Amino acid sequence: MKSKSGFIFLSTLIAGTLDILAAIFVYAIILEKTTAVKILQSIASGIFKKEAYTAGPQMAWYGLGLHYLIAFIFSWFYFTIYPYLPVLRKSTVISGFVYGILVWIVMNLIVLPIMFPILPEKHFDFPLLLSITILMLCIGLPIASFAKKYYSIRE
Repeated sequence: MKSKSGFIFLSTLIAGTLDILAAIFVYAIILEKTTAVKILQSIASGIFKKEAYTAGPQMAWYGLGLHYLIAFIFSWFYFTIYPYLPVLRKSTVISGFVYGILVWIVMNLIVLPIMFPILPEKHFDFPLLLSITILMLCIGLPIASFAKKYYSIRE
């Protein structure tokens, strides 16, 4: 695979899959706070609001699609800015972790407040650190790795 779109697609698939599996593993299996279907329905509720929880489990599929769309947007954005920011080439791990933090900031301080005007107050605690860590490891690092691989092939 040598095309930019192929690398973006693969990074989206890997990052999106790792992120949703981490969320399900941590919140549904380990912490037992919810179920996999409810996690996906909550993603769908960004568009479908309360109907996402009452329209049946097929809303989980809409949530999964929306999840991958969001992963694609973050992947596409990173690939787009990579050639213009030399600092991203210095360390894949550091730039991936920083990008994961940026993804958390965008999602939790911009996107979610727009989609859901009434959200619980955020506290600097274990769940917050866990959610940031998941995005650093599952979104930021894979996307940064695929971008580095793609652009190193082109040089």
